[in-house]
Amino acid sequence: MTLSLTVSDEVRALAPGFTHVAIEAHGLVNGPSTEASAELLDDAARRLAVRLDGRAPHEDPHMAAWREVYTAFGSKPSRTRNSAEALAKRALSEAGLPRINLLVDLYNAISVAHLIPVGGEDIDRIEGGMHLVRATGEEDFVTVAGGEEAVEHPDAGEVVWRDDAGVTCRRWNWRQGPRTRLTEQTTAGIFLLESMAPMPVAEVEQAATELAELLQKFSPGAQIMLRPSTAVQQRP
Repeated sequence: MTLSLTVSDEVRALAPGFTHVAIEAHGLVNGPSTEASAELLDDAARRLAVRLDGRAPHEDPHMAAWREVYTAFGSKPSRTRNSAEALAKRALSEAGLPRINLLVDLYNAISVAHLIPVGGEDIDRIEGGMHLVRATGEEDFVTVAGGEEAVEHPDAGEVVWRDDAGVTCRRWNWRQGPRTRLTEQTTAGIFLLESMAPMPVAEVEQAATELAELLQKFSPGAQIMLRPSTAVQQRP
């Protein structure tokens, strides 16, 4: 069954250069990070360093475009960075990239290597479809604070991913909630690659193909469906 993904007209108007490619996968095998996934992360950091050639991540034209959009919906991009910029900073630091679990390592490696925000959601934990919208400010975002479950609310006008139960990711791709995260028990996932002009659409599609191939390699029996940007529906 194909998961419904929609992007609101309000978001399209805010960011007309937005491109979104998704990969839907069933029959995945997840588990702890492995030596192979760690090598992918290390290689991604090397590819990033070559790509930036001494520049800071925010100086890359793609990251600059994301910063402009974050500012447009009222977020401070130097404090709440898009996920690719945040990962890139970690990749270039002494600490390096975190090892989370196998599936998260795979999509983090693609995000860093291509400097594209990439996220993963557990399809079995999503209620209804996934919608990229501008928040009213009344939606629930269930997170964890101080080791306890807590409910936050996005700012009015903030761009969020949400399903029928509430917000799954705040400030576009800044912070994902724990409810739909990929865990070691995940067997079905939706992987979201997001970009802004001036990044060529072909580069986003190349990154998606690379991720799909990695998913197939590490979960040989999985059903992998690449859903290009044209397959993402708009909604009022």
